Amino acid sequence: MSAASCLLSEDQFLCSICLDVFTDPVSTPCGHNFCKNCISQHWDISERCQCPMCKKVFETRPELHIKTFISEMVSQFRREAQQKVSSSSEQQAAKPGEVPCDICTGTKLKALKSCLVCLVSYCQTHLEPHLTMKGLKRHQLIDPEENLESRMCMKHDKPLELFCKTDQTCVCMLCSVFDHKTHEFVPLREECKVKKAELGKTETEIQQMIQKRRLKIQEIKESVKMSKDAADREKAEGVQVFTALKESVDRRLNELIKEIEDKQETTKKQAEGFIKDLEQEISELMKRSSEVEQLSRSKDHLHLLQSSSSLKAAPTTKDWTEVSIHPPSYEGTVVRAVVRAVDQLKEIFSKDMKKLFDAELKRVQQYAVDVTLDPDTAHPYLILSDDGKQVHCGEEENDFPENPKRFSEELVVLGKQSLSSGRFYFEVQVKEKTEWALGVVRESVNRKQEIIPSPEKGYWTVGVYENICVALEDPEVHLLLQSYPDKVGVFVDYEEGLVTFYDVDRAVLVYSFTGCSFTGKLYPFFCPGVNDDDDDNSAPLIICPVNQSVKSFSMGNVDQSKFKPSQRRSPNNRTQQNAPDEDHKIRSEAAEQAEL
Repeated sequence: MSAASCLLSEDQFLCSICLDVFTDPVSTPCGHNFCKNCISQHWDISERCQCPMCKKVFETRPELHIKTFISEMVSQFRREAQQKVSSSSEQQAAKPGEVPCDICTGTKLKALKSCLVCLVSYCQTHLEPHLTMKGLKRHQLIDPEENLESRMCMKHDKPLELFCKTDQTCVCMLCSVFDHKTHEFVPLREECKVKKAELGKTETEIQQMIQKRRLKIQEIKESVKMSKDAADREKAEGVQVFTALKESVDRRLNELIKEIEDKQETTKKQAEGFIKDLEQEISELMKRSSEVEQLSRSKDHLHLLQSSSSLKAAPTTKDWTEVSIHPPSYEGTVVRAVVRAVDQLKEIFSKDMKKLFDAELKRVQQYAVDVTLDPDTAHPYLILSDDGKQVHCGEEENDFPENPKRFSEELVVLGKQSLSSGRFYFEVQVKEKTEWALGVVRESVNRKQEIIPSPEKGYWTVGVYENICVALEDPEVHLLLQSYPDKVGVFVDYEEGLVTFYDVDRAVLVYSFTGCSFTGKLYPFFCPGVNDDDDDNSAPLIICPVNQSVKSFSMGNVDQSKFKPSQRRSPNNRTQQNAPDEDHKIRSEAAEQAEL
């Protein structure tokens, strides 16, 4: 019944009298259907009992009975009609930007699907035939598409169903026969699978790029946080040091003022005592003077003579001739106070600088890298240990293969590790050596000629020769150290343009190259120096593990024979030059004071 009712229209269930859907449908003997109440009322007011449709007259009024079959069909029709009305009311009108139904009249409802065959978009109600009718079920439905004409071939007015791999374009069936007949074709669905796979790969790459950039953002934020923490830490340390210095100066100033005021107070009290004694004597002398004056005015000769003998003896007075106030000498008070303040400042400065250098050394040690020597760069007279951690000068020239990276004129070997950004730190034992040089160099330095190292030539190095510790600037800077280090730490900050050398055991600064302009890669630099006649410089340079005690070195199977005296040369062919300039003096004195 349900299937049949789908083929019936509302007109088939209308009463011809009330023009509404049947209520209690009945049939006349002539076969026409009416509402029971409608036909009964019609016959009640008519003169003859006649069918309103065919006008057939009935001699006797027919007995009417409700038709159960028609009544059930009417009920089913009413339910389906109500469902359609309800469904239509639930659908929304198409909003701006949404695809409207092409069939709806009046208010355009939102389309649910578009048909590529009909080139029409349908709402839920008008889509029903494509879901139920056999012929329409074969049509290809897609999500609502506003411009369906774009899916049609402009030339043949046929759907674009194929993809031409030769021309990388969508074509219709006729295009494949006429315009692209020699080309390679695949169905759109197949090509879509390929494209989706490519898009999936692209999406993965994009997500990876996004993730990398998010990680970079996190890295930058972490760097900013580290920078802020370091800045706060440095400010706090600076405030602590300078507060201590200020408090010391203030304390010494107060002591100076008190010392001066105490001297002044002592002088004042002494003067007040003298003045009090003098005023007492003056009082007594004035009293005697009054008595003498009164007696001298007497006209009674007898009384004057008798009284003069009875006058009190003159009061005892002090000889004030040699008495005087000597103001205290303040000369030298300020100087002595300043000297004491400076001595105390030195003590405070030394302690605080020691703490600062200890903390600084611990911070830079976190950038430690595992440096090993590069045999391809070693001068032929240099002997390297098997683990690449030790180097010393041998007696004879090794038969090393020619290599553009090898130093042929200077007793130099570089580390394998390089730096082109960021920071790194390494430590080298120089104990028992009389000549050595350490630092970093540019990759581009000249390795085939004798040179005088300097930052301008790409060398940032510190060394010892002829019992002098120098920073190899131009001119070189003599470092006024209390004692030479046994272990040297080398720290490089590429972005800051900083190369700093530390005496690791004493945790003091040796020297810093600041404001450096780095370009390209930097490599660790090692020069063990030549062996002297007494074999005093035969000990090797040893790259040490950071924060670990260095075991005593044993030469083992390494050849310890002396370097030939005739071939001796000082590290890097340096000669003693002029005294350091004022800025270098300040840096050297600061290093010396820190060690003190």
